[in-house]
Order: sequence, then C-alpha cells, then structure tokens
Amino acid sequence: MNKSELISAVSEHSGLTKVDSEKAIEAVLDTIVDTVANDEKVQLIGFGTFEKHHRSERMGHDPRTNQSIKIAATDVPHFKAGKTFKESVK
Repeated sequence: MNKSELISAVSEHSGLTKVDSEKAIEAVLDTIVDTVANDEKVQLIGFGTFEKHHRSERMGHDPRTNQSIKIAATDVPHFKAGKTFKESVK
C-alpha cells in the first residue's frame, strides 16, 4: 500500500473526504517526525512506539576495496510494534 492508497482507505473508513484524510495523515506523520527528531518518543498503545536510537561509531569495510572504514556515530529512527499489532500480524 502506498500513500495515495492509504489516503483512499482512510477516507473510506472514516467518511472524510480524500482531501481531509490527506491533511490528517500528513499532520500525524509530521507530528511523529517532529517529536522523534526532538528526542521524544511517540507511543500509540496497541500500535507501537516511535523513538530515536543512537548508533555508536563502528568499524566496517568497503566491499569494493575490502579496506576497513570507520562508520560515524549517528541517530536513527526506530519503531517497535505493540502487542496488539504483533498479534494481528501473526
């Protein structure tokens, strides 16, 4: 499912217009991104948790030259599925 299909599905389930559904989805996604970027977590009970994880500096290798390279430390987004979501997928 891509974004436009999600908008259509939300529109059908909620009774909102596609324009209103798109605005709602955009608002939710923007809020999640902004919150996680500010080192806070977003926890949606039953669905999951979005948060920022820190990856430490580590050694890797360049597959073209097979030389060791240092991979810099970075922050990455992380999602952990909630219990209800996990059970629904099983």
